[in-house]
Amino acid sequence: MSDPTPRKRLRSEIWFNDLSRLDETAIYLERYGNFGLTRTELQAGRPIIGIAQTGSDLTPCNRIHMELAKRVRDGIRDAGGVAFEFPVHPIQESCRRPTAALDRNLAYLGVVEILCGYPLDGVVLMTACDKTTPALLMAAATVNMPAIVLSGGPMIDGYFKGKLAGSGMALWEARRMYQAGEIEMTELMDIVFASAPSAGHCNTMGTALSMNSLAEALGMSLPGCAAIPAPYGERGAIAYSTGVRAVAMVHEDLTPSKILTREAFENSIYVCSAIGGSTNCPPHINAIARHIGVELDVKEWETIGHEVPLLVNCQPAGEHLGEAYHRAGGIPAVIGELIRAGKFNPGAMTVNGKTMGENHAATQSSNLDVIRPYAKPLMAHAGFLVVGGNLFDSALVKTSVISKDFEKRFLSTPGDEDCFTARVIVFEGPEDYHNRINDPALEIDETCMLVVRGAGPIAYPGAAEVVNMTPPDYLVKQGVRMLPCMGDGRQSGTSDSPSILNASPEAAAGGNLALLATGDRVKVDLKNRRVDVLISDEELAARRAKYVAPEIVNNSPWQELYRANVGQLETGACLDFAVKYRDLRKVVPRHSH
Repeated sequence: MSDPTPRKRLRSEIWFNDLSRLDETAIYLERYGNFGLTRTELQAGRPIIGIAQTGSDLTPCNRIHMELAKRVRDGIRDAGGVAFEFPVHPIQESCRRPTAALDRNLAYLGVVEILCGYPLDGVVLMTACDKTTPALLMAAATVNMPAIVLSGGPMIDGYFKGKLAGSGMALWEARRMYQAGEIEMTELMDIVFASAPSAGHCNTMGTALSMNSLAEALGMSLPGCAAIPAPYGERGAIAYSTGVRAVAMVHEDLTPSKILTREAFENSIYVCSAIGGSTNCPPHINAIARHIGVELDVKEWETIGHEVPLLVNCQPAGEHLGEAYHRAGGIPAVIGELIRAGKFNPGAMTVNGKTMGENHAATQSSNLDVIRPYAKPLMAHAGFLVVGGNLFDSALVKTSVISKDFEKRFLSTPGDEDCFTARVIVFEGPEDYHNRINDPALEIDETCMLVVRGAGPIAYPGAAEVVNMTPPDYLVKQGVRMLPCMGDGRQSGTSDSPSILNASPEAAAGGNLALLATGDRVKVDLKNRRVDVLISDEELAARRAKYVAPEIVNNSPWQELYRANVGQLETGACLDFAVKYRDLRKVVPRHSH
């Protein structure tokens, strides 16, 4: 007996199967036949699944997706769907100038328009290098059609002279070694190339591995997806499973709004602390939350996450790299530990149609050195601190990368632990820093703090990863590898530099960081979450009255549009006008002819 339940009409049928406007339907169908698709495929009520392709020659960290898309297509086809692959604006962290962050919102806009304006019922989001992950999730949140994340995976472990060489982190250390005169330029290049041994994104817990881990923690990818190294056969297998699942999600109408709940965002903060995640995660996660309509304040990264211990022993906060992280159990093992410790919301829904608790209540680490038990962590309190004061409203401090040496030099004064006061050296952007860092007239010593401004979303534009500044050559040669740094820009998630960053509002948006002068003394009080320049309010007001903002020059139409509409890092650096748009899949677009 046939099922009397009528088939639910798909969104794609507004284009391909509108019998009331056959003249328009004919137009929409016509050109898709020119590469072999048939009317039967397009008009049989089979879900049309988009594949948001971020891989290209310009984006080597995502290039694996050019192959993985074939397995996604296989899964979609075998599940009864039809795959439509489309390109996403490229975002390459290490090569895009002035910064890849400039293009996160541009890619977001492009994907929103594709999902709204084309005959798609669901979408596979192919993420990898860090900005692609939030860009695609932001778009999925805005449109709210069934969506599932397929991350590209980290590179296999890199080695140089028998020692692990983590991507990104090896670069920062090699640059310090070069400054100290310990290696030549050729060896610097050799170290850097050794740290990127295969297809995939960073194998350290940089922003890419952090954000793809958080995509899984949010429930937006299949369990175990985030950490599978790009070259592994498992990566192709989960690509196939993702394609299969995308079709089922359309039939179930399992949309981002049912997954990206308040509980899911809390889970992402718990996991970020446990993995030693990047300081770039708060702006990205807060941006996704704003686009789906969930309230998430930057200060909650501390109130929810600070007391969560560091469980994952992965560079830059630990020793291992992505392969060991995956083999120890990846995000499922981390979530299992957090659930048992009561630091996770097990009822949150996931893309496989089950809750986090159903998926992970019993999952455990298979290597207790790489993913530690909750009771035996690498660090007791590993989340971010959120600090404020008379220079800015909020900034982040990543506690998991504070080394013993740094703690001894700056945070161990008897009776005044976790506090220090430093003379600041102020740079007007990274160019000024590189030009003057070795100027003896600055008299930089091992007690100073380096400050960079003009590096935020408006000023740069896009907010550059430049706050992790290295001391002058003569200090590095003396063994001073790090000084405290502060700025209104960001820093690489692969950096092990303890910094005060993402300062909001930035100098260009009226923040008092614009008024700081070289030679000022700044007190950092982590106990009370304060950072203050030690001058009077009257002096600050006098400086403000005399302040002349530097001219901002746009070098492209997009830069002008971006600067006119972007918000600050503490609220996600979104295009503020865009966050009011929700559930756009329900909008029936006008006919094109």
